[in-house]
Amino acid sequence: MTPTRTHDADPPGPRRAPRVVARAAPRIALVLGGGGLKGFAHIGVLRALRERGIRPALVAGSSIGALLGAAHAGGVEDEEMAFRALTLRRKDLFRMNHYGVLVDRMRAASLYLPEPLRALVESVVPEGTFDDAPLPLLVNTVDVAHGTQVVWGLPGLRDVSVRDAVYASCALPGFFPPGRVDGRVCVDGGTIDNLPVSVAARNGGAPVDAVVAVDVGNADLTRDDTIHAQGFASIFMRSASIMMQALQAPPLAHWEGPPMLLVRPRVNHVGWFTFGTAEALIDEGYRATVEALRGLDALLAAPGGIYPRRTVRVTVDPARCTGCGLCVALAPRVMAQRGDGLAYAVSHDFSWSAADGGFAKSCPTQAIAVEAVGAALPATLAAAPALVPPDIVPAAATPALPLPAAIAGEDEGPAPAREVPPAA
Repeated sequence: MTPTRTHDADPPGPRRAPRVVARAAPRIALVLGGGGLKGFAHIGVLRALRERGIRPALVAGSSIGALLGAAHAGGVEDEEMAFRALTLRRKDLFRMNHYGVLVDRMRAASLYLPEPLRALVESVVPEGTFDDAPLPLLVNTVDVAHGTQVVWGLPGLRDVSVRDAVYASCALPGFFPPGRVDGRVCVDGGTIDNLPVSVAARNGGAPVDAVVAVDVGNADLTRDDTIHAQGFASIFMRSASIMMQALQAPPLAHWEGPPMLLVRPRVNHVGWFTFGTAEALIDEGYRATVEALRGLDALLAAPGGIYPRRTVRVTVDPARCTGCGLCVALAPRVMAQRGDGLAYAVSHDFSWSAADGGFAKSCPTQAIAVEAVGAALPATLAAAPALVPPDIVPAAATPALPLPAAIAGEDEGPAPAREVPPAA
């Protein structure tokens, strides 16, 4: 009898290897925030990403974040950026607008001339439009004529010069003249959004899988009792930093986008216009990114949230609390008031990221203390339970990673440097 072939037997001919379906690489948006020369830390970030084989699907930035992001998107290597940062001198960026200030006085467009900044932009950003960039790029600016945010590189805003957009994004109001981009009069994107994470996550209708955001602004401003005696530049820049921090906090506090890795290098002790610190800033950007990337794989598996996280405890000193209620107004899901008006935390422990807890520094009597609870847990991330406010997630729900020094109680580094007005 001739045996019959069953349906599950191998077909005639050579055996075929099983088909392997490759997983698509996650689409990661890299967002580089503004911060003046402190933004040199972004170069260390780019180096850390390159060494680990992480290539962003797009880059977005404000101010110096736009400058270095555009250079990266145009194919400039981080080693070249580092060389230019290390050799940058004050006269390469600042040239006093003597004639304009003398003749036009209060009607002068700026304190400094635009030519040095434009030359810097042209030296690191390749020529061309956003369509010419090898890597998708978003440059955040503000249209001062219309009072609106304009993000160049989004659909309908791509057929413009990248260099023009980057100059405008770096044009700090009052310091440099506004830039014209496709007929619009634009200034520093940090005026409205110093860390454009929301627009980067949406990416013009093509959402990404995760966001790596690098904040080199003044998220951790330290007290400075001599600021009133440091001159116009220091007072202006500190005020601008406070404004940018206040505008940046709500989008992070109510983040509903893809999982975000928030990297905050410890650069708060460096002034916006402090020269001679490029090497240390690059090294710190590299260190902070390497540390944060330890949890990247688990982050990519999370449905949302901001990482890394740490378990913290919030306490109120009743002897200092005046019952003003400011903490409750700023963080109603974290703080409450007793019948006698004294404030208290609604839970013993909280699971916080670096974006949480800013209200504690606003207490006028410094009655609120935030401290890390126990040692940092392994770099394993878990999503917060649905429908639970992110700032009151039970500690066990979100394993933790180290907090910034300001919360973890570690050394915050040297005192902030003075903002010395650049010489002519």
